[in-house]
Amino acid sequence: MKKMYHLANCTTCQAIIAATGADKKNLQFQNIKEEKITPAQLDEMKAMAGSYEALFSRRALKYKEWNLKDKQLTEADYRNYILDEYTFLKRPVTILGKKIIIGNDKKAVTALKEALQ
Repeated sequence: MKKMYHLANCTTCQAIIAATGADKKNLQFQNIKEEKITPAQLDEMKAMAGSYEALFSRRALKYKEWNLKDKQLTEADYRNYILDEYTFLKRPVTILGKKIIIGNDKKAVTALKEALQ
């Protein structure tokens, strides 16, 4: 499977898609705001990433609004928050066969660009 979980209206996701050459010819796209992540999809991502925490975004505005930084979150908490609120998924998440690339840091963008060439 070649799939990218992203937010269509996120300028960072749009820039990564443009910079890496990702397009609908070589990837399936899922806009997580319109088509929520299913528990099975999240569990598949976790199996590849090693933990739900690796998929969790601490940059989400609700992370601060909900005072989550002051709590000791468990793997079950990370899973539930991601399923309840799409903004908690670190974006974009790209699955390329057995490889997963998470987030928008320079290392992830470079890895995605190389994997798509």
